[in-house]
Formats: sequence, structure tokens, C-alpha cells
Amino acid sequence: MGFGSMQGSGRQTPMAEINVVPLVDVMLVLLIIFIITAPLLTHSVKIDLPKAESTANITRPEHIELAIRADGSLFWNGEPAELQQLDSRFAAKVAQAPETELHIRADKLAHYEHVARIMSIAAKAGMTRIGFITDPSVQ
Repeated sequence: MGFGSMQGSGRQTPMAEINVVPLVDVMLVLLIIFIITAPLLTHSVKIDLPKAESTANITRPEHIELAIRADGSLFWNGEPAELQQLDSRFAAKVAQAPETELHIRADKLAHYEHVARIMSIAAKAGMTRIGFITDPSVQ
């Protein structure tokens, strides 16, 4: 089997074409190997694990729910409160439990000035967790 051209001069010149047949043979062999071994890779061992039954122990930090009406009146956990008392009440709660959360429930007609003032007083007292409560069902 010769890989050259037959010229009259007797000199053989190198072949300028790439022989793809061996490459295709190797690729087909690799394809067959992967087809055979792929199902073996997904095989899993069945193990009967013990069942554990427990309830989640969720410890929620204490929270303060502060409601602000449109006229600026304040309610601390449903009880009326005065703006001048909030600084001392926030500081007392933070001293008692530092992870206490403040949940602000503001009326949709309440001025932002009242909400911002409450947030400022709470932050100065050391409260780091401040959130807002909204009611998505009311439109």
C-alpha cells in the first residue's frame, strides 16, 4: 500500500490530504464505550436510612409592633403611646433583649415624616432590626 503518487520520474511526493478514516474509527469506538458505561454511572446503592421525627425549634426574637395612624397617633403593641416616651421604651427593650425587632405598621395616609422620625428614634436607641408590615389584600 503506497502513499504517494506514481510519477514517471520515480520520486514519491508526500500526500497532501488528511486521512480521516482512523480518526472516525477512534471516535466510533469511544462513542460505543460511552454508550455502554453511561448507564453504569447512574446506578445508585439502595440504603434504608433511619427516620428521624422532630419539630423545628424556631425561636423568634421578641418584637414590638408600632402602629402609626394618619393623624400621627402611635400605638405600642395595640396600646396608645406618646412620641416622647418612645426613646426610653426602645432603650429599655434593647437593654432587655438586643435582638428585639421593630415592626412598623403605618397607615397608608400617614406622612413619611412620622415614619422616618420613629425609625430615627429606634436607631438611636440601638435597634438594628426594623421592618414594615403591609397588608397586600387591601387595595
